[in-house]
Amino acid sequence: MYHPYFRGKQFELITIREMAPLLAKSNFVPIIEPVREALKGLERTLTEICKVDGKAIVIVNPFHGDHAEDGVSISALLKGGFLDKGGITAGILLQNDMGTNDALACYEAHKDHHPTFIHAGFTEAKALAEVLGEALSDTNHVFFEKHCHKLYRKHFKGAAKRVLLRDGFQRRRNADHPPIELFSDLHVTYEEEDMDGFGDFLIVGDDYVEGGGPAYAVAIHLTFIDPDKDEVMYIYHFVSTTKDTPTDPAGKFAQALSKLIQQLDGGTSHLFYSSAIKEFRDLHEKGHFPGLGYVKKLSMNHHIETLADFLA
Repeated sequence: MYHPYFRGKQFELITIREMAPLLAKSNFVPIIEPVREALKGLERTLTEICKVDGKAIVIVNPFHGDHAEDGVSISALLKGGFLDKGGITAGILLQNDMGTNDALACYEAHKDHHPTFIHAGFTEAKALAEVLGEALSDTNHVFFEKHCHKLYRKHFKGAAKRVLLRDGFQRRRNADHPPIELFSDLHVTYEEEDMDGFGDFLIVGDDYVEGGGPAYAVAIHLTFIDPDKDEVMYIYHFVSTTKDTPTDPAGKFAQALSKLIQQLDGGTSHLFYSSAIKEFRDLHEKGHFPGLGYVKKLSMNHHIETLADFLA
């Protein structure tokens, strides 16, 4: 049903490992685009997923990161240790620089691995559907919404499973985030879109950034579902008061965290009381700054826990 899309940086992989039991229990299937040359973290993550009989889709031809030119080592990792475990399958990323023959060649190479086509700029939908022919009904398809309009998706109507990915996170400077804004309604409307499932890019967004600069402002991003507004998902941006200096990230985190705790204590935040929220409270009480990567991980954990609770 729910397919969170991760680029395989350190804290994204840690989130998947920590959430593996909940992901499996909820029948959530993460999509992982490996972007780091070293694959040990990915291997550990897939091992944790297999331990709990979970599922994951691993992209074998990433567009971003260290494997963009050659995904052979990813395919080798899957073949060597995971493709005999039914829950781990290959993902084929269809970009605008690929033609139907390229897509088909990648499909044939991973045919035994129950591949999922992930449409992210590909322009030959009709041709690919025609070439797949009767095999279409055995294939799964994930569509980046910004690249795949309804007529594009219609070509794959006979597929076994179709999933729509929407980027609900608006990327901008932390200092420029509003306190609250719309995130998505896809968790309640995906069936109206004639889809079998939905996905998003959590609180990270689709835009790939290799490394961040100094944090002039620190923001904590937390999603919530509002029962008073048709159960639409919104996102809070708790932004530090200090925004004009690259120094003191710990102090800025404390400012942002104080805003989060104040919102929680107001009693009308609608934030699901996840394990991540409990940890934010604990950090506030201790006055501890765990690092910005860890803060992002907590926000991703919270997002998954929120959707798991809603869809339970």
